[in-house]
Amino acid sequence: MNTFKSSAELKASAKERMFGHYGTAVGALLIIVCIVGPIMGLTNLLVDISTVAGTILYYSISFFIMLFAGLFTSGTTYLYLEIICGKPASAGDVFRGFSLCPNKAILIQGWITLISYLVDIPLIIISYRIINASESEVLTLMLPYALSTIFSGVISIMLSLWYAQAFYLLHDFPQYSARELLARSRKLMKGHKGRLFYIYVSFIPLIIVAMLSCGIGLLWLIPYMNATQTEFFLDLIQNKKEN
Repeated sequence: MNTFKSSAELKASAKERMFGHYGTAVGALLIIVCIVGPIMGLTNLLVDISTVAGTILYYSISFFIMLFAGLFTSGTTYLYLEIICGKPASAGDVFRGFSLCPNKAILIQGWITLISYLVDIPLIIISYRIINASESEVLTLMLPYALSTIFSGVISIMLSLWYAQAFYLLHDFPQYSARELLARSRKLMKGHKGRLFYIYVSFIPLIIVAMLSCGIGLLWLIPYMNATQTEFFLDLIQNKKEN
């Protein structure tokens, strides 16, 4: 019989496992922010999205930045698996994605990002029109913009739920192809998307509080959230083995 842990139990376990490791987790987070952040910042600063060519260039560059960031997502996943499983871990583990199946990490991130971008096309087009529209035209575009934003948001949430376990599976089953890992993530999440979504939603109050601290609280909250999601994955795998 499957006995899945509740959200509260997963969070409590994550807190316990993270005790004494927040310095490592925060260090890892700062490494990623200091590397990826400036790249994104320069792109936002230098690329003019008020033109069609500029918009295309912006999203093209952003796509490759996301592929690059996928390697850090893989490394971060490895880091938290090590911490939660009680193994030695260091902030430098975020670079593990560059040496452990980097091609598969890029393909996984590429697939997720590509779908997200395709879904965002209506929103991108409307946003471009708003930037170059007159005041009266902006008002007529507000409803399509709102609907496109909602549609894009819903699909993004579904993608995050379907493929939430892909990078974890990559490190547990490196012999599988990227396509198999994505498919196994969808299969593993069947019947559990609601549980994970509830966990996401349960963090909203803490996210608000963290933002009120000028974002400083996120240095503690993001590791806590990552640890909880890692606990969720291990809970799924454990119950699958017992089943």
